[in-house]
Amino acid sequence: MTRGTPLPNPPPPGGREIIARGPYDGTVTKRIAVIPGDGVGKEVVPEGIKVIRETGLDFQFEELPWGCEYYERYGRMMPPDALSTLSGYDAIYLGAIGWPTVPDHVSLWECLLPIRKTFEQYVNLRPVRLPPGIRGPLAGRGPEDVDMLFVRENTEGEYSGTGGRVHVGTEAELAVEAPIFTRRAIERCARYALERARARSHRLISVTKSNASRYSYVLWDEVVAGLAEGFPDVQVERVHVDAMAARMVLRPDTIDVVVGSNLFADILTDLGAAIQGSLGLAASGNLSLDGRGPSMFEPVHGSAPDIAGKSRANPMGAVWSAGLMLRHLGYEAEGQRVERAIDAVCEDGRVLTGDLGGQASTQEVGDALALALTGPTS
Repeated sequence: MTRGTPLPNPPPPGGREIIARGPYDGTVTKRIAVIPGDGVGKEVVPEGIKVIRETGLDFQFEELPWGCEYYERYGRMMPPDALSTLSGYDAIYLGAIGWPTVPDHVSLWECLLPIRKTFEQYVNLRPVRLPPGIRGPLAGRGPEDVDMLFVRENTEGEYSGTGGRVHVGTEAELAVEAPIFTRRAIERCARYALERARARSHRLISVTKSNASRYSYVLWDEVVAGLAEGFPDVQVERVHVDAMAARMVLRPDTIDVVVGSNLFADILTDLGAAIQGSLGLAASGNLSLDGRGPSMFEPVHGSAPDIAGKSRANPMGAVWSAGLMLRHLGYEAEGQRVERAIDAVCEDGRVLTGDLGGQASTQEVGDALALALTGPTS
């Protein structure tokens, strides 16, 4: 394939092609579906692409205009063939989904959750690390104390969607939401967490609530304990979710790799984002590890309607998510370079957005991160 030759499976109508090319070697290495989405997602995603471009990798990004604006125009969050379209990409790079004019349960259940479930993105990976130079909210705690990796089960649990409502609008109205836990889902998520713990500090915390939840979390505990027997070099600790929240604040230095259910890890990782200095730093990867489809990478700060369009959003979470994407796609060195660039800009401290105590714009921070890949911060 020569340079400029159209790729098979072009973007759908309304999509926009964005090319990020490094030194050309005769092929386009990866095709990435870009869903900027809503609000500040449209501001931070271009900064992530800018930084990836500086790594020298030869990627093709294709923008898909889905989200709440699409819903307001067409009555749905994505086109009918969205999932089949996404299946042709190597990864998905997402900005944010959600807007006040669209109910949250609509935006979540008609966009993010179908993607996660269809492509079996059963691990949500969330690093919680305090970069050098950033003052976190915990007194006396620095980067050496806050370095955690959360592995969240991402396809079932409390977000399984099982339930319903009856007698709607009457005094007898009833709503039932049933969490679903399967041995298969717990096992594959816990196995991944054990492997990550083995590669890091040989310590894993399993978050549970089996004292009150007699069935689902007892099953969770049994599956994790059974798997742990195959990892004798990994110390596995079982901690109830309420105690875990307190421990993250009081003793963050005792926490390394954590595995938790969809709901528990969702809540705890937002606490983790606060501990690491700002929700604007929080990155995530929704990993499809069984070849069912592309994985998806996104910052977790949401669309932030209060600052959207003002160039105030912190792009570091989006850039960090891009680094996770590079690692997942096999570009370990480039992913590490992206994370080192974030550390360098944070430690330098001169080009930071307002959430981190600075006055820089979204684009200025993106420029500083791109420069940090090749030279000193400016």
